[in-house]
Amino acid sequence: MAEPIVITRSVSLDPSEIEETFVRASGPGGQNVNKVASAVQIRFRLMDSPSIPEPMKRRVVALAGRRLTKDGVLVITADSHRDQPLNRQEALSRLIDLLRQGAHAPKARIATRPTLASRQRRLQGKSIRSGVKRMRGNPRPDD
Repeated sequence: MAEPIVITRSVSLDPSEIEETFVRASGPGGQNVNKVASAVQIRFRLMDSPSIPEPMKRRVVALAGRRLTKDGVLVITADSHRDQPLNRQEALSRLIDLLRQGAHAPKARIATRPTLASRQRRLQGKSIRSGVKRMRGNPRPDD
């Protein structure tokens, strides 16, 4: 039995939850590209996974974007290397990175008011800018 993949101290994945398929990579590569399936596609059933807690699933869904299918399957493709094991390792590390990002809850923003000095600096900058723009126009008769 393979060792579990550690995401955080409390969350780890069973390797049997990850499905790997090997496909032909796109792009240039000469004669080799049409014969060798070096690209790796990893599929992970995020919504059905018992290893991932619900709040973490919601955060990963928000982070995943187009990589998540309607069925809740996370699909990651790696084809940057010509070597299958390297592509496999890269795809797995991308999956782990995504899950680690989703493991941490974002820090709540505390709304603060601008200080008096910062408001004065902003208004002073606006008046300087308005003076510059005023000087670009046609001269006005002041008398």
